[in-house]
Amino acid sequence: MSAQNTSYRADSPQAAVKGTHARRRVAFGSSIGATIETYDFIGFGTAAALYFNDAFFPSTDPLSGTLLSFATLGVGFAVRPIGGIIGGHIGDRIGRKPVLVGSLLVMGISTVLIGVLPTYQQVGAWAGILLVLVRVVQGLAFGAEWGGAILMTFEHAPWRKRGLYTGITQAGFPVGLLLANTAFLLSVPLGDQWAWRVPFLCSAVLIVVGIVIRLKIEESPEFEALKSEGEVARNPLLEVLRTDWRNVLRAFCLRIAETAGYALSVTFVLSYLASEELAGRSVTLLALMLAAGLGIAATTLCGALTDRIGRRPVYLFGSAITLAWGVPLFLLLNTGSATAVVFAFILSYTVCQNSLAGVQGAWFSELFNARTRTSGASLAYQLSAVVSGFTPLVATALFSLTGWLGPALLLSAYGLLGLIATALTPETWGRAERDRVAAIEQALAAVPDDVAARRSHLTSGV
Repeated sequence: MSAQNTSYRADSPQAAVKGTHARRRVAFGSSIGATIETYDFIGFGTAAALYFNDAFFPSTDPLSGTLLSFATLGVGFAVRPIGGIIGGHIGDRIGRKPVLVGSLLVMGISTVLIGVLPTYQQVGAWAGILLVLVRVVQGLAFGAEWGGAILMTFEHAPWRKRGLYTGITQAGFPVGLLLANTAFLLSVPLGDQWAWRVPFLCSAVLIVVGIVIRLKIEESPEFEALKSEGEVARNPLLEVLRTDWRNVLRAFCLRIAETAGYALSVTFVLSYLASEELAGRSVTLLALMLAAGLGIAATTLCGALTDRIGRRPVYLFGSAITLAWGVPLFLLLNTGSATAVVFAFILSYTVCQNSLAGVQGAWFSELFNARTRTSGASLAYQLSAVVSGFTPLVATALFSLTGWLGPALLLSAYGLLGLIATALTPETWGRAERDRVAAIEQALAAVPDDVAARRSHLTSGV
């Protein structure tokens, strides 16, 4: 593990060992923001699968409407790397906190606007155009969100619990998924016109709560240390691409296994179940809610598990399950059994997706040094969104050509990519790193705090 990439900078060695006094508030504040943004962004995916093909596009050709709906979904993912670049630059140049507040505010405004957009029946083709424009703004905001939230949590957390704390922040995503689909389930009786509008309009309340919480979060101690020492990168994006492009590529491939796997096994499957009349909307939304509820605990626990056994073993497990799950997933769905559908969503989301997501916060952060950490982690994380954003579109096209087997094999291919990327990515929290940290902790415990504060060099190289 590179000393440059994993040095923990804080106000004192004791703070590095125990984390800052604000570590819990930062973790939960970042998690709440992630919850709100996921509610907004993932809610769009649910609406795209269940409603937007009729609301914003011509209903004369159902397949074309579905393709156009998923293409609009993909546009938001396509611009996320730009949002990640913007957020990464601000985070590495100005601070992590401005990214947290700004991304949430922009996301909130764009989401409420979706709830008041006119439909195809009202304004014709302009409906789809307006939807795409708002979706682009959503994608930019969501692209900036992740790096700021994860890095703030990571840099406030104690050495030995970085996986747990970043796992808490990552768990905000299944919470947001749960809330979004709860809203869509409760809105079903309102009819097709209001069933998708009300969930987007309700996000206005969540935005106000999230902004208030995030304004109270303290800036990252590592960024403050960099700024006070005059070591802030002048052009973090170019620097990380020049010095650390391999880790950007590795994290990009690791991320595809998780996010594109979700796009296929959840977002596409929602549309597949509806088009093939294998399950009603209420059954699929309920199944996704149950999976999301379990996913909250699964994401946090997987993050905590990496603190004990390392980042790589957990990622290997999740990738292997994804590889093996492709064909069995569709065989199970094709039975049309409500129980089978519920089980399929739980395994796809809680086991495959969450076991990978719980690892990424700590592992991706440790791959990059503090000067360029936001830019490097955000770029890798959001570049993969281009692949995942268009995965439902590709899966729909494959299904029209090959039936369910094409999407099934595509899911397995994502799992295989995850296995290969895991094997090629350095372990950043293996036994050697854990033993070294234990030795530093023992040395710090043997001296008074005032002496430990003068021995800050002990924290370098970890």
